[in-house]
Amino acid sequence: MSALWLRRVDQPFVLVSFDNHPDWAITPPRWACGGWINRALELPPVQHVAVWGLGNFEYWWPNNIFGNRRAEREGRLEVHPWAGDRSMKDRQLPNAILRENWRERFEKFATNLRGAHIYVTIDLDCLRADAAVTNWENGRFTVRDLEWALEKLREHSQIVSGDICGAYSERKYARWTQKFASNWDHPKLGVPNADEIRKTNSGTLLRLWPALTNGTL
Repeated sequence: MSALWLRRVDQPFVLVSFDNHPDWAITPPRWACGGWINRALELPPVQHVAVWGLGNFEYWWPNNIFGNRRAEREGRLEVHPWAGDRSMKDRQLPNAILRENWRERFEKFATNLRGAHIYVTIDLDCLRADAAVTNWENGRFTVRDLEWALEKLREHSQIVSGDICGAYSERKYARWTQKFASNWDHPKLGVPNADEIRKTNSGTLLRLWPALTNGTL
């Protein structure tokens, strides 16, 4: 849905995504959550895309052969994965982030956006398990991390639009093929009861939405 909502912004802007997944797959289907970043890159107003907070395996070899490495090499796309549990070689990549240095690197990124218009999308799976319940594996950001990051973006640029997505939804399928594809693609996760899910996600949204909108969106 973010790839569709972006089409409502008609002025040049930078897309900043907080996500536990790169969503940059070049494999079919063309329109899917795993490849929507590529649809965003096709839009003329999108000047640049930056994805922060990847904690899953998709960025790293050999899985990254299915990612849009061309856009990354051309400088149109930058992806910042967590690398604290990776090899020293991976940890030293210029775009890799660690718990101890990610804020310094993000602040430098935000400063370089001075005066730009920004669209921010927050997938709740970028957050730790105690902050969000989703249909995917959780990332490593805290809610306070994202509040801080949004403050830094607003200091140096103008957030003109944004969205928050990715809260847990019960799986329902129209056909057995959909169920098969979903069960094959999704991680096997246990989830709390409905009341706990609602309490956790609502509490996080009550903090992030004001931080994202600043009363203007």
